[in-house]
Amino acid sequence: MYLTKLTINPHSRAFRRDTANIHDMHRTIMSAYPDSPDRATYRHTNGVLWRIDPTHDAFLQYIQSHTQPTWDQLPEGHLLKPAEVRPLQPVLDSITAGRRYAFRLLANPTRCIRTDDNPEHRKRVPHRLPAKQIEWLINKGEQHGFVIPTSRTGGPDVAPAPAPTLRGKKQNHNITIEPVRFDGHLVVTNPRTFTHAILNGIGRAKSYGCGLLTLAPTQTHITHPHPTAPPSQTECETLLHSANLHVKKCRPRASGDGPGEDQQ
Repeated sequence: MYLTKLTINPHSRAFRRDTANIHDMHRTIMSAYPDSPDRATYRHTNGVLWRIDPTHDAFLQYIQSHTQPTWDQLPEGHLLKPAEVRPLQPVLDSITAGRRYAFRLLANPTRCIRTDDNPEHRKRVPHRLPAKQIEWLINKGEQHGFVIPTSRTGGPDVAPAPAPTLRGKKQNHNITIEPVRFDGHLVVTNPRTFTHAILNGIGRAKSYGCGLLTLAPTQTHITHPHPTAPPSQTECETLLHSANLHVKKCRPRASGDGPGEDQQ
């Protein structure tokens, strides 16, 4: 297993294109892995999960995979520094029952509802209330071998925060995802099941930046697994808006995963 850290240049032309269409970002990431004729299982075969963490003036992109990636083919100027790739096995080896971690997860908490026009038809909608988002995560913990401990204030030791909406288009289908960033602590109850969740992700929209669970050793008074507080949703949206100021309209790509061409 490998974990890559990319320091993205927010002024990169390719990155501006990708932020305008999350499916393009998926394609950019998958270009680092060996090609496969079976597009339906391409991401799963390589075990790819990814997430973007905005900082106050840039973006960090984390990509986890079974297959060792090759980032040399990224467009010139896409990164501010060389890609950092490290093995994930030391983290996996540290997982034991009762072990406590700080964690971060960008997820797509959803629920199914019936539609008014057809009671037999159900559609998936996002959880927008923080209490329901936390409940969703607690239920996922029961499924994936961990629990959320109680905080000093008496509630679950996790803080959900809305992230900018992810939008795009795949062929003729529109993509809209309302992700939620969870920062907090967890305790492992079933190492085998929990390791499976680390390797395969949690929840839906894994092709589009959701589901990657990252861990850090707990420290005194730590509130999330990163040394600096993440920017607010407003700051994230400002960064994304700035990156998209000069996005050019692109000609639709073919159904394959080859690079598209900008329409002048």
